[in-house]
Amino acid sequence: MRQLRQMLRLARDGISAREIAVTLGVARSTIQDNLKRATAAGLSWPLPGEMTDDVLENRLFDHAGVKQGMRRRPEPDWAEVAVELKKPGVTLQILWDEYRAVHPGGYGYSRFCELFRSFERRLSPTMRQEHVAGDKVFVDYSGKKIAIADPRTGEIREAELFIAVVGASSFTYAEATWTQALPDWIGAHVRMFHFLGGVPRLIVPDNLKSGVNRASFYDPEINRSYGMMAAHYGVGVLPARPRKPRDKAKVENGVRFAQSCILGRLRRQTFFSLAEANAAIAGALDRINDHVMRRLGVSRRHLFETVEQPALADLPGSDYEFAEWRFARVGTDYHVEFDGFFYSVPHSLIRQQVDVRATAKTIEIFHRGKRVAVHQRRYGGRRHGTDPDHMPSSHRRYAEWTPDRFCRWAASVGPQTEGLILAILAARPHPEQGFRTCLGVLRLYRDIEKSRAEAVSARAVAIGGLNYKSIASLLSLSKTANPGASAAADTKPAAIVDHVNLRGPRYFH
Repeated sequence: MRQLRQMLRLARDGISAREIAVTLGVARSTIQDNLKRATAAGLSWPLPGEMTDDVLENRLFDHAGVKQGMRRRPEPDWAEVAVELKKPGVTLQILWDEYRAVHPGGYGYSRFCELFRSFERRLSPTMRQEHVAGDKVFVDYSGKKIAIADPRTGEIREAELFIAVVGASSFTYAEATWTQALPDWIGAHVRMFHFLGGVPRLIVPDNLKSGVNRASFYDPEINRSYGMMAAHYGVGVLPARPRKPRDKAKVENGVRFAQSCILGRLRRQTFFSLAEANAAIAGALDRINDHVMRRLGVSRRHLFETVEQPALADLPGSDYEFAEWRFARVGTDYHVEFDGFFYSVPHSLIRQQVDVRATAKTIEIFHRGKRVAVHQRRYGGRRHGTDPDHMPSSHRRYAEWTPDRFCRWAASVGPQTEGLILAILAARPHPEQGFRTCLGVLRLYRDIEKSRAEAVSARAVAIGGLNYKSIASLLSLSKTANPGASAAADTKPAAIVDHVNLRGPRYFH
């Protein structure tokens, strides 16, 4: 417009079109065309003071019979073009070909693309990322929390708000979890996949510690448990760049939208449980996903069901069961520790590094990718869980002896002997300290009659002779007092043989 004003001034001074073109650095034909437009519009120098650049441009270049803002050629429905472009394999070239097939006199390809980019800029003032259907789901936690009251104490506890947005359709999922810790983080993903009814190609999380151990632009380190969940569903994990929120602009916008549509609308409600809060969030999600987007003219749910969902991969046959993975080193007692409890592994792995996989019910231990042990997870009771097959042979033979086993053997001899064994075990600070004495008594009683063993046991309990030496002495005295007892008559009781496999003192190594 500045050059046009200069042109009119020079023309008034009688300068030729050729000289004006040289002065302004434009083609003579352009000067001649613009002078004709000025004459036709009744414009000459000096121009009125209220003649702005916009008014001057409209006077010179406006087309008669064309309403301002209207185009001379038919245009496609740009909202429909934007929707179609999200489908796999669809490009602007394909959409332009279809447009020209319907409107042969329509815009050329370059003008078609220019008009579409102009429509996109009206959708968002920032750069728009191309999101193909079924390609990505963006996940994050809202910075703001939802309050839940304890119905008994009235204590307020704040829950986190997990939000996921699918790339092409902006279909949104949200739920409240107590924490951002690994079990809640992975559990929210499992429920999200159920909500979507399928699996996208990639998950784009923030660099949350539950998902990413070490943030890096080039080689981010994914948490192993999170990676196992992704492998179960066949989905890749592509963390956003550190401190680059626009890498996941979808979920950032979804977070802001959710904060207003969920937290804002529910701010006056009081929740007394996590389930109650999630039920209210589900209702708010329906409003979000059923809301018709102003520019596109369709809802998120419609886009998801028609464009996105058919492109998702199928869910696996079973849900992922949360499992936490840790490294551990086997101790000299061939046990590994997890959350204060100890679980055995084969004794040949002493001092070796192993992988521990812990679920709510089981503890699995792997060495070089091979499972070497599995235990039921312990939350109380004895701290050690030991599989006899993991023990060295000498330890295993010793471990076979228990107080219950000694009591069962003594009961097979008689009540007096059972009382003696109970007294021996009770007289020690730890029952295990009486095992050797019980083994000695077993050896002494192996070749005598039950009646004689019962008499010796009763006498030992009466005088408090609860050690091997005292019982052996009483047995020797009973034999002296009854010299007629024949050795042949003292046969080995079948009950004793059935209950124990005695090896005598050689049992201990």
